[in-house]
Amino acid sequence: MKIGFDHKKYLDEQSKYILERVNDYDKLYLEFGGKLMNDLHAKRVLPGFDENAKIKLLQKLKEKVEVVICVYAGDIERNKIRGDFGITYDLEVLRLIDDLRGYGLDVNSVIITRFDGQPATTVFINKLERRGIKVYKHRATLGYPTDVDTIVSDEGYGKNPYIETTKPIVVVTAPGPGSGKLATCLSQLYHENKRGNVAGYSKFETFPVWNVPLKHPLNIAYEAATVDLKDVNMIDSFHFDAYNEVAVNYNRDIESFPVLKRIIEKITGKESVYKSPTDMGVNRVGFGIINDDVVKEASNQEIIRRYYKTICEFKKGYVDKDVADSAKLIMEELNLKESDRKVVNPAREYSEKLKKLNCKESYPVVALELNDGTILTGRGSEIMDAPAAVILNSIKHLANISDDIHLISPVILEPIQNLKFKTLGIKNTVLNCEEILIALSICAATNPTAQVALNKLTELKGCQAHSTTMTSNGDEQTFRRLGIDITCDPEYQSDNLYYNN
Repeated sequence: MKIGFDHKKYLDEQSKYILERVNDYDKLYLEFGGKLMNDLHAKRVLPGFDENAKIKLLQKLKEKVEVVICVYAGDIERNKIRGDFGITYDLEVLRLIDDLRGYGLDVNSVIITRFDGQPATTVFINKLERRGIKVYKHRATLGYPTDVDTIVSDEGYGKNPYIETTKPIVVVTAPGPGSGKLATCLSQLYHENKRGNVAGYSKFETFPVWNVPLKHPLNIAYEAATVDLKDVNMIDSFHFDAYNEVAVNYNRDIESFPVLKRIIEKITGKESVYKSPTDMGVNRVGFGIINDDVVKEASNQEIIRRYYKTICEFKKGYVDKDVADSAKLIMEELNLKESDRKVVNPAREYSEKLKKLNCKESYPVVALELNDGTILTGRGSEIMDAPAAVILNSIKHLANISDDIHLISPVILEPIQNLKFKTLGIKNTVLNCEEILIALSICAATNPTAQVALNKLTELKGCQAHSTTMTSNGDEQTFRRLGIDITCDPEYQSDNLYYNN
């Protein structure tokens, strides 16, 4: 993989600027934009970026850091899914707590924002409290967003309970956007000021990158990633007026800045040190780019991946048509085509060939590009689905094992299918990726050839794949764990509604 980003330089720059901000206050509330861990988007668009760069930076500062996690009650009620892991926001909160503790970071509490007694949220609160996790409940802020006098009063932020913290840096993170991180930070500033403490607010930013051009593919990839939120990158006019310097930010931050500035000034009783929304962010990503061409190409490929993800979500009913249309417009803006993803045409062409041979309307095929550029395919069958087939074909190729050799004996596969159908009553007996890999690992105990193939799974990390039909959640998760980026055409594998995957 060509490298376009200097991870170490970025970490050094980012940590230095955070510490400079901390020196101005007794306590700094640091809102984390984007993902705190497993930032796969940043890893894909900035080749060389460590997906856990943020958490590793905090780990270096762990003696000064504690974390609060915000989650919006409405997201819990509607079972909102974190797309990259396929888990609901409440489960993502639990995962965050475990992972943060694993890095040696102190998790202070969970904040339930805009809480109004929602039943499912109440159950979640009980679950947390009975496991010893502190929970604070914040109601919707009276007067927000325009009535600053009410917001900054005992009837506004004053209604929220004060979160007791002990360390100079309080990281405020969440499972996803719209979780109430900013409101939590401002509420704490209000309470800190009432107590006579000097507290400040800043935002740990990654995207958009303020010192990269507005129409750079890296920044457009951010728009593609947040197309459902209708985020649009813009020139920060406040920053230009204050410093005569062009900086890129996004619409929500720019639109909310005047009110945010007034709120901070009302809380502190003095003029804000921030002249623009860009000022509020600590974002040194642009200084870590060492090969712009590599970053541009990686960003273009991410835009195509995001396009496929969005049109599949539209097919499933998760997003509206205007969201899918916006994703298409972003593609057109950069003159990108669906086939600019190299694995798309091989998958589609093989599928068309199989459909003609077998007289079927749909024939699932997955094409996978290895790290050396070789493209392999796998087709669905009565035994295994197409994603599982392409994984087996790929590791056989990497291990120089002939196609004629069966890695998994029918003696292993048939009992698994019988178990699914006859014992567990599962109508779809086609084996998925996880089931095939478990079967392969069983065979590897007595079959050296299977073990050689199994050892090649790690070489699939960073590979690209495309499916002619939408894959199951289980297969998506397996591909993600293997480090394979997969896209899909917006077609179901069959006409079944419930038994489709």
